[in-house]
Amino acid sequence: MNRPLDAGAPEEFRADRPVDVLIPTRNRPAELAVTLSGLAAQEGVPGFGVVVSDQSDGDPGYAHPAAATMVRALRHRGHPVLLTRRLPRRGLAEHRAFLLATSAARYVLCLDDDIWLEPGTLRRLVTAIGELRCGFVGNAVHGLSYLDDVRPHTHRHYREWTGRPVPERVRPGSPEWDRAQIHSAANLLHVTEALALPAGSWRAYQVSWIGGCVLYDRTKLIDAGGFEFWRRVQERHQGEDVAAQLAVLARHGGAGVLPSGAYHLESPTTVTERDVEAWEVVLAEADADA
Repeated sequence: MNRPLDAGAPEEFRADRPVDVLIPTRNRPAELAVTLSGLAAQEGVPGFGVVVSDQSDGDPGYAHPAAATMVRALRHRGHPVLLTRRLPRRGLAEHRAFLLATSAARYVLCLDDDIWLEPGTLRRLVTAIGELRCGFVGNAVHGLSYLDDVRPHTHRHYREWTGRPVPERVRPGSPEWDRAQIHSAANLLHVTEALALPAGSWRAYQVSWIGGCVLYDRTKLIDAGGFEFWRRVQERHQGEDVAAQLAVLARHGGAGVLPSGAYHLESPTTVTERDVEAWEVVLAEADADA
C-alpha cells in the first residue's frame, strides 16, 4: 500500500543550494515518474533540489505510486523535493514564473515532464555553465524513434564556441535562428556520433534556443526578465521557453552542450491550446522599445 506522500514546505525548501530542478507537469503521471527516475540516478551534484508543480485535471501526477516512489528515492539520496499544485492554470509562462520563485539556488534547471536524463547529465551541465559563465546552457532532447533518420543537411548548423559565449541578438529569418534545425529528431545525436569525442569531454555550441532541458544562472535569468512576461500574453500560448532564452541570450549569452544526455519520451503533448507564440509578443515589444 502506497502511503501518503509529504509535499514538503516552501519556506523550508527555499535555500542557498547550488542547483534546483524545476518541473512543471500536467496529466502525465507515467512520464513524470520516468523524469524523476532520471534525476534520482544523477551523481556528482550533491544535494540538488527538485520542485514539481502539478496542474493536472485530476489527482496530481506525483501521487501515482511510481512517481511517489521516485520522490522518496530522491529524498532518500539527500535531495530536497517540494511538491506543489498551481491552480487555476494561467498559462505556461506563469507556471514557470511560479516555479522560479520557489528557488533560491545559484542555478535552476528547467526540465520538462517528459524527458529522461542519462546518468552524468546534470554534472556535465553544471560543469559547463561554471566554466562558460554565460546565462544558460542546455541539452537538446533526442527522439530515439528517429535514430535511423539521418539528415546531413541539418548538421551544417553545428558551430562550436571557441571561447566564452557572447551575447547575441537572435531573430526569426536570420542564420542564427536556423540553428534550431539541429535539435529536431535525432540530428544532434548523429552530430555527436560523427565527432567521436573522448570519454568525459564536452563541447559548447551556438544555439538560438533549446527545448526541454535548460540550466540557467538564476540571477541572470531574472535580470533578463525571467518569465514575468506572462502578464502580457494570453493564457493559451506556447514558446515561453523560447522567449526567456532569447532575452537571456541578448544580455548574457548561452550555449548548447554536447553530448546531450536528454531523451524525449515522445508522448502526446498536453499543451493543446496554442493560440499565441509568447516569443513573438516579447520580441515585438523588445524591438519596439529598441
